[in-house]
Amino acid sequence: MLQGPLFNDAVGIVTALLVIEGGILFLSQARYSRVVFKYLPSMFWIYFLPMLANTFGLIPRESATYDHIRNYCLPASLVLLLISVDILAIAKLGKVALAVMLAGTAGILLGGPIVYLIFKSHLPSDFWMGFGALSASWTGGSANMIAVKEGLKAPDAVFLPMVVVDTICPYMWMGLLILLAGYQKPLDRLLKADSSIVEHLTRQANSTQRLESPLTLEHIAGMLALAAAATFVSIRLANQLPVVKNMFNASSWTIIVVTGLAIALSFTPLRRLENYGASKLGYALLYFVLASIGAKTSLTHLASAPLLIVAGFIWIAIHGVFILAAGRLLRAPMSLMAAASQANIGGTASAPVVAVVYQMGLAPVGLLLAVLGNIIGTYAGFLCSHLCHFVEKW
Repeated sequence: MLQGPLFNDAVGIVTALLVIEGGILFLSQARYSRVVFKYLPSMFWIYFLPMLANTFGLIPRESATYDHIRNYCLPASLVLLLISVDILAIAKLGKVALAVMLAGTAGILLGGPIVYLIFKSHLPSDFWMGFGALSASWTGGSANMIAVKEGLKAPDAVFLPMVVVDTICPYMWMGLLILLAGYQKPLDRLLKADSSIVEHLTRQANSTQRLESPLTLEHIAGMLALAAAATFVSIRLANQLPVVKNMFNASSWTIIVVTGLAIALSFTPLRRLENYGASKLGYALLYFVLASIGAKTSLTHLASAPLLIVAGFIWIAIHGVFILAAGRLLRAPMSLMAAASQANIGGTASAPVVAVVYQMGLAPVGLLLAVLGNIIGTYAGFLCSHLCHFVEKW
């Protein structure tokens, strides 16, 4: 048995985490191993393997290096992920698409405290933070989930079960949505849906395609410099803002400020950095942060996961009711409701997939709705977490 961690200093820790991240991302795209990631995505393994590494004594569970990675790499990743958002393209989707999407978001926001009220007597008192982090994922994506987790300083014992719930429940929901695609015509007749809405949306979304250019050393250096500068400014501004007990601290203010700054920059020519791979670089930093969080986590934190999975299914069912009610009121077709729902629960990777299962050409609509989720997900996560905290004190 090792007397101490094999990789104990900062260089060793960074090396171990990068090897895990790089190895997982490579294997997830390799033909012979891709099937392993069909049901357990890269995000899960990048979080899970560092946890095993600290369990078996390869890396330490506590180190200032982990804090430095999260404090600086997370805001930088958010800049690169959000700088390319096209607010105007999203606005062109029209009021029906946006209303259905936001109804789904409202279902997550209000469903969180309802479900937490039902299950809180069976959970430790700090799980309101976990519900807030999970709501950020289900209104935005993994970047939003990690941002809210760090902004709230949610304990790792709270976060790990939520990663499990975020892995299982969305895939089951996606499977149900794909299954319902075979019944969309009778469902549209039952709901008296207007199919012309989707035809208009498809034309609008397909008119805003991006071009990709080769990623060069100059662009990598420039994007990293921009992300570092935005992170520095955000941290400095956050340190000047007031601390509100159990609501806003320097970490949460940093996430809020850097998100707003990135969205503001998206209205400038810097938005075109996505053509050179800004989001790819952003995800590389985000997964590095995720690996550092996993490295501080223990397998014992999984004890509450089964109960939370049940809570997760109830929560998504509430979201489904909101989506269905909005769709019925606005006469939205099943294809749009499914795309909006998966844009909330699944994010940018799966929303286009579900959309195209329902109708060819609808993938860009699903993608744009998911991008809207990325924009609002962090703010929605903080709001839901405070609603759950109110329930906890009630």
